[in-house]
Amino acid sequence: MLNYAILSKHPEHFKTFTGLTTQEFNTLNQQIAQQYPAYEHNRLTKTNRKRAIGAGHPYKLDLTNRLLMLFLYYRLYTSSTLIGYLFGLDQTNALRNIRNLEPLLKDVLPNTDKQTQKIKRLKTTAEIEKMFPGFEAFTDATEQEIPRPQNKTKRKTHYSGKKKKHTVKTQLTVNKQGTIVHKSPHAKGRTHDYALYKHSHPKLPPEVAAKFDLGYVGVEKDYPLLKCMLPFKKKGVGRGKKGVKAEPLSGEQKLFNKLLSSARVVVEHANSRVKKFRIFGEEFRNRLRRYDIMTDIVCGVVNFRISGTLSV
Repeated sequence: MLNYAILSKHPEHFKTFTGLTTQEFNTLNQQIAQQYPAYEHNRLTKTNRKRAIGAGHPYKLDLTNRLLMLFLYYRLYTSSTLIGYLFGLDQTNALRNIRNLEPLLKDVLPNTDKQTQKIKRLKTTAEIEKMFPGFEAFTDATEQEIPRPQNKTKRKTHYSGKKKKHTVKTQLTVNKQGTIVHKSPHAKGRTHDYALYKHSHPKLPPEVAAKFDLGYVGVEKDYPLLKCMLPFKKKGVGRGKKGVKAEPLSGEQKLFNKLLSSARVVVEHANSRVKKFRIFGEEFRNRLRRYDIMTDIVCGVVNFRISGTLSV
């Protein structure tokens, strides 16, 4: 049976299986252990709970191994049957153990909700520059495959013409260091990037330049107070203009596009980091109502690994 005592003796394997170093895991574990008694008391005393405190079977695993099981599940995204087998639990208990810890873990991590609230509290130029080094922010959307919906309407709304699959779409906004400062709720795969932005985006300070790709054409007109940058697009290219010769970009425009693309690579790296946790990168097999809390945790883990601290 797998447990922390065994896996922690092999640091390389520990990082491969969990996405964290042993030191990072221990820091998280210590913080969660401090908050766990109050969290568990609140969970057991909810008004909709049918059982009294103390009823039911106690956890078979201690807190450390339950947290370890959660990270293995998020990082490797194996079947719940296999993850339960590795820790000596049945499938139902394994999932219940994981779900009971998720709200506490999200609250402990520097998740995107905390980062968004921090943006609202920014006042001085020094605070803004600390949050957004170089006064830059980068936004991009990413898609994740889901199983083919049984409902005919959902099959249509969740079908992505770009991916040729049924997907959900999430938008990330990051700073120059790669910290994820905003994450949108998931949207249907058919949703256009700019439509998702209009539905959910961070309110950036006026000093910060928001840098986009061509999926966000129109943002400069709809948000005139936003300091934004988009790449130049060849004129005469697009739907309904077949046979029209495109005007080539000037040398300055090409250089601008190249520099913008080089700067925006930081958001592509953020997409890569979150997708290393396969629960965010592979076909999402859980119910979609759990999608946002699971991806919030992944973004919080990425922020924690970048900053090296749990403080907001």
